[in-house]
Amino acid sequence: MKTIDVEILTKMFLAGAKNLEAKKEWINELNVFPVPDGDTGTNMTLTIMSAASEVNNLPKRTMESVAKAISSGSLRGARGNSGVILSQLLRGFTKGIREYDTLDAVIFANAFQKAVETAYKAVMKPKEGTILTVARGAADKAAELAQTEDDLDVFFMGIIEEAEAVLQRTPELLPVLKEAGVVDSGGQGLVEVLKGAYDAFLGKEVDYTFEAPKSAPVKISAETEAEIKFGYCTEFIIMLNGAFDQETEQNFKGFLESIGDSIVCVADEDLVKVHVHTNHPGQAIEKALTYGSLSRLKIDNMREEHEEKLIKDASRIAADQAQAEASKKAVQPRKEMGFISVSIGEGIGEIFRGLGVDHLIEGGQTMNPSTEDMLNAIEQVNADHIFILPNNKNIILAANQAKELCKDKDIIVIPTKTVPQGITAMINYIPDMSAQENAQRMTEESSHVKTGQVTYAVRDTHIDDKEIREGDMMGIGDHAILAVGKDLAGTAMEMFRALIDEESELISIYYGKDVKEEDAQELGEKLGEEYPDCEIEVHFGGQPIYYYVASVE
Repeated sequence: MKTIDVEILTKMFLAGAKNLEAKKEWINELNVFPVPDGDTGTNMTLTIMSAASEVNNLPKRTMESVAKAISSGSLRGARGNSGVILSQLLRGFTKGIREYDTLDAVIFANAFQKAVETAYKAVMKPKEGTILTVARGAADKAAELAQTEDDLDVFFMGIIEEAEAVLQRTPELLPVLKEAGVVDSGGQGLVEVLKGAYDAFLGKEVDYTFEAPKSAPVKISAETEAEIKFGYCTEFIIMLNGAFDQETEQNFKGFLESIGDSIVCVADEDLVKVHVHTNHPGQAIEKALTYGSLSRLKIDNMREEHEEKLIKDASRIAADQAQAEASKKAVQPRKEMGFISVSIGEGIGEIFRGLGVDHLIEGGQTMNPSTEDMLNAIEQVNADHIFILPNNKNIILAANQAKELCKDKDIIVIPTKTVPQGITAMINYIPDMSAQENAQRMTEESSHVKTGQVTYAVRDTHIDDKEIREGDMMGIGDHAILAVGKDLAGTAMEMFRALIDEESELISIYYGKDVKEEDAQELGEKLGEEYPDCEIEVHFGGQPIYYYVASVE
């Protein structure tokens, strides 16, 4: 076979997504640090599944429509660094194929090169020994093979063999991988996508059905049915056939508000994702058809579906939030500065609110928020300049991707890598300064914060010259594991001793939901006795997974 059409390409992409999903837990376990929040496989799977759902629900598949669905779906569903990089690879690849009806080795090779160029540009400081290295190795092999080989079977197999060979070399490029005895987890995820796609090319049987993620449900009793004001949950995507500028978007939202509530309207350059609760879904559909064709059309009768989950709560909460937002905007004019922060627990969230954060995104380590989560948060903040605090190094790329997709507001991403850095950034915001002056100040001040986190090991490993056994307590610093032990309090103290130096003045402790307040206070008292010149603060953080999150300044 020397060429493939859109139907074969679609099967290959969906099979690649399915294979990644099947291997996600194994890929999670390849994380270098043996922490209980290994998430590379999960992030990459959620990213590609977002794209797969878009593709699977296309009413008509052309090379252009499939390419757009893969690109848009992965961009908006991207989570974590690995997911964002995967979305950029897919974005670049689809740019290289969308203009053709059939694809041959030369077109594939050019698309692979475009994928790698796009992904490298998206990462500020590309690091070798990662998914980027594996992707580049595969792309270079594709370019080499395309010069002499037109049999796609031989072509694809050669690319996969090279990708696996490069993957096995990643520990030589990143010493931390070699010490932990693993290959790069993101690179492994990419290899699984390629393998799954090749299986479909060979005609192997694959289940191609996909479902978009749904909210967790609750059962509704007959008494609650009357409380649902708008009976039809209506969702669809508009595949735009013309311009959809800010004024057009506002007019469309105004129309939706006139016939319903719980409105979500997120516009990209090629499509608009719409959700509305209404008693007249036909009117919403007719209006949408004036902007383009529709896909992923879904209408649920919320009064009849007694087993549907979270309908009552989602409808009421969404209506309350919409009413609250409308009231807030009616009373308060659009302000100059707004703030969005990723949070990891109830107590941490209250601290950020007290510092002036307008909108919180729950996520952090255990579940990295997607680019679309960021865009939805941006929509909720009525400000000209919006600061985003990712508070996790694995979320910064998704925040930057949201910044690129947002056209009507100035988005400023402060590259905070930990929650304490985010708190310090907010403390150093000065209302009288300009947005750019504040961005510089907040970034600089947050970079001086040293962070420590205490959790437990999920497997045996050797890293940072430390032997770690499953179940051990670990004190993790910004760049390395600082302490390992069997005792929580003892490990935390050892971690603090590694963080504190002669210039340290303030020690802040945020204890998690699995730590008693008295134990946290006792830890603070011990630190006060050992470091009498330092001010000690103990706060309830409420975060999962990490017993303590702490900062030293």
